[in-house]
Amino acid sequence: MKNLILILFIIFIPFSCSSQTSPKSDPEKSEMKPEKNDDGEWDITVIDTQFDYFLSAIAKPMSQYSESYLKTKNTFLVSEWNSYYTSGRYRNVIESSIDYDPKENYGLKFEYKLYQVFAYVNWKYGLRMNGLSGSDAI
Repeated sequence: MKNLILILFIIFIPFSCSSQTSPKSDPEKSEMKPEKNDDGEWDITVIDTQFDYFLSAIAKPMSQYSESYLKTKNTFLVSEWNSYYTSGRYRNVIESSIDYDPKENYGLKFEYKLYQVFAYVNWKYGLRMNGLSGSDAI
């Protein structure tokens, strides 16, 4: 009886070590997308818990920027961010691409928040981005 249990145990070991599920053939594309909130304004969700602290305590106030300045900067920064994402550079920091249309009128609040995402990543992780102005790069 002991030998039978031992033989069954040895036979089933390879099955227990094999993969339970097959890998997905079509990997999901991770992407941050601007969405309209309940008020009809564009918004982007940042999940990092320190981002709100950064916005209120460290980031420059929104009044120091114009919408056209932020739109120009964001166009360049999103392009740089997405190129890092597709190339696989900074994988530990950049986990998704950003869907941003420079022709869309997102409004000052959205443009400011998106720009501060790049400033925040620079502040928290030290990721240098060429499109970030010198005073915002920490």
